[in-house]
Amino acid sequence: MLERGRWSARFAAGPADVAAAQRLRHLCFIDRAGRVPRADGRDCDGFDAACLHLLVEDRATGTLVACCRLLPLQSGAEIGRSYSAQYYELGRLAGFAGPMVELGRFCIHPDLTDPDILRLAWAALARFVDDRGAQMLFGCSSFAGTEADAYLDAFTLLAERHLAPNRWLPRVKAPRVVRFAERLRGRGADLRLGLRRMPPLLRTYLAMGGWVSDHAVVDDDLGTLHVFTGVEIGKVPGARAARLRAG
Repeated sequence: MLERGRWSARFAAGPADVAAAQRLRHLCFIDRAGRVPRADGRDCDGFDAACLHLLVEDRATGTLVACCRLLPLQSGAEIGRSYSAQYYELGRLAGFAGPMVELGRFCIHPDLTDPDILRLAWAALARFVDDRGAQMLFGCSSFAGTEADAYLDAFTLLAERHLAPNRWLPRVKAPRVVRFAERLRGRGADLRLGLRRMPPLLRTYLAMGGWVSDHAVVDDDLGTLHVFTGVEIGKVPGARAARLRAG
């Protein structure tokens, strides 16, 4: 599909490719987080069968180094099918008229730090979004651990600068949430520290003009806090969009 340096990106071609992605996800989300290992060493759920799986591999060896899954939706009327809808009440987004894509389970092998891996992944995602004519990219952006106090500056920054517009704002659905906007708005954030404490995926979303829910969900299964994140494609700054497409 795409190549950059020693890496190539393509979509999974069958069950073996999906299983490889599930094993990498297990390494990133279960093993490295100290969670109880799954018996089969794979992170999988019922959404995998409905998704397309993007793979980034070492061109020389075929080793999988990064992956994510994508769920295309014809419009917001289908948003109840999404993974995010388990945790957020998304009734307002049901009125979104254009095609959407949910991005989930984005991970890079924890032993690799080559920035070209992330650049290639985003270039492939940008091409997919363009090819589908998607008008919104959304998903859950996760913070490691479930203690919100470790991320006060990050959550304050989100509350002050990056909340979803009211017409799309997700409402509370999950049993355990952190209402950070209500708690922290007006506190004053350390911008540099707040950005440093945010997950890389969320920083990328925000650089594209993305926005988040006003609360974080406590996910005890994966041991994370996550916020619903959306990017309206038509509002991505032109220079940023060009850089993403170029990889």
